Amino acid sequence: MSLADSQAPLCLPHLPLTRLPVKPLPQGTIDTHFHVFRPDAPLNTPRSYTPEIATTTDWIAFADQLGISRGILVQPSVYGLDNQVLAEALAAFPDRLRGIVVIDPETDPTEIARLDQLGVRGVRINTRNKGGLPLTAAETLAAGIRDFGWSLQLQISPDQIDDLAGRLPHLGVRFVIDHLGFIPLTDGAWRQHLPALQRLADNPGGYIKLTAPYRLTRERGYVGFAEAVQALAASHPEKLLWGSDWPHTELWSDMPDDADLIDRMQDAISAPTLARSVFIENAEMLFFGR
Repeated sequence: MSLADSQAPLCLPHLPLTRLPVKPLPQGTIDTHFHVFRPDAPLNTPRSYTPEIATTTDWIAFADQLGISRGILVQPSVYGLDNQVLAEALAAFPDRLRGIVVIDPETDPTEIARLDQLGVRGVRINTRNKGGLPLTAAETLAAGIRDFGWSLQLQISPDQIDDLAGRLPHLGVRFVIDHLGFIPLTDGAWRQHLPALQRLADNPGGYIKLTAPYRLTRERGYVGFAEAVQALAASHPEKLLWGSDWPHTELWSDMPDDADLIDRMQDAISAPTLARSVFIENAEMLFFGR
C-alpha cells in the first residue's frame, strides 16, 4: 500500500436495504445527493478516503426499492476533476439523473455547454476533503456558470457559514449548502449556527440540504436533527432539499440504515405539503426546471 493510500482508508460498504421506511416516500421523490463509484475508475491522489464500489446500477436498484424517481449525482472528491464516471451515468439515464461536477474554474464555456447538454446543473466546492475545490474558486466559477443557470454546491465547515452568508448572495448564482453546513447537533450546538443558515436561505438563490445527520453527531438517534430541520422548515420550507447521501462515504464505523434515516426525516417533516416541498418540488424547480 502506498503512503497516499494509507492516508486514504477504505470506507465501510453501505448496508443493503432489509426493510422499507414505515411510510412510503412521496411519489416523485428526488434524491438530491448521492455518489457512485466504478471499479476501474482512477482515484485522485491525494484523497481523504478510498471508496467501496457502488455503481450507478446499484443506486438505481436502491432508488427503485424506495420509490425514488430521480436523482442528483454529485461528483465525489476522490475523482478530482475527472467527471467521466458521472458523465457516463448521466448519458445512461438522461431522464432520471442530473449531475453536479467538479471542474477547473477556468473551464471554457464550450465545455460547460457540453456538460449542460449532458444534464449537469452545478459545480461543487468542497473545503472538507482533499481533491475538492476551495472557496477562493467561487467567484470565477460563478462567472463561468451564471449564463447556464447552474448552482454552486458547497461542502463547508460551520465556521465558514457566517462569512458565506455575506459573500454568496453577491455572486449572482444559486447555491446549495450540503449537509446542513455540518453544524454540530450535540447539546443543542446547532442553535448558534441556525441564524446564519437562515440568512443564506433568505437569499432567493440559497438552498440547504437536509442530509447526513450521522455526520453532525455521534449520538444515537441523531439528537437535535429533527429540531434543526423543523426550525428551518418553519422559516424556509421552499429552500430545503432531501438527499440520501448514499452510499455514505468516509465512514469507518456505525454505517447508518437508509430506511431509518428516511423514517427520521419523515417524522421531522410530517405535514404532507411540507414533505412534497422537501422531497420533490424544491429539487424539481432547482435541477429539472428546464
